Amino acid sequence: MDATTPARSGVRCGNNPRGKGERLRADIITTAARMLDVLADDQALSLRAVAREVGIAATSVYLHFADRDALVLATLERFAADIGRAMEAAEAAAADPAEALRARTLLLGTRAQEHAGLYKVLYESTLNQRVELRFKRGFLESCVTAVQRCVDAGLAPRRDARATALDLMAAVHGSVSLRINRCDTPWPPFPEQLDRFLIGLVGLPARG
Repeated sequence: MDATTPARSGVRCGNNPRGKGERLRADIITTAARMLDVLADDQALSLRAVAREVGIAATSVYLHFADRDALVLATLERFAADIGRAMEAAEAAAADPAEALRARTLLLGTRAQEHAGLYKVLYESTLNQRVELRFKRGFLESCVTAVQRCVDAGLAPRRDARATALDLMAAVHGSVSLRINRCDTPWPPFPEQLDRFLIGLVGLPARG
């Protein structure tokens, strides 16, 4: 560690008490997530800059992540997992399968817009193009399940749930991407647009 790098209290490379290594790894991911949300570009992130923000030597980052790709992957996986848990909670609070599908999809679109930088890295980055981010499959699979519940409850026509979910996800991600990349366009409120997607693509009745 050079004289300009602040020491992290209680952390010693190669001599971490049990649990401190895990906490440091979590701190590194949290910092990387905050930086990626601002940068909106995985290539613009540097491990040295992350280390500086956390307040540790750059070598300490390499103890947990082999390279930038490994750190970005871990950060995106946590971001996706956080959204997944939030969508499950939104579904659980809904009154019926139709409201559950709307609640989970609304949360996905809203959270993506709130963290536009992370969303761009998740779906539009060079890493996304080079590596299969398998943890993203959970968004589609849970959407298929939610659509199937609507069908089983008689709230949506008997269509192929996977094809319908793919249509819905394409519409939602397209809407979110356009809002992020064409923010000067007067887009309609996302909840209203989502309701039109659910009516037109899934076949749900109009709310109310």
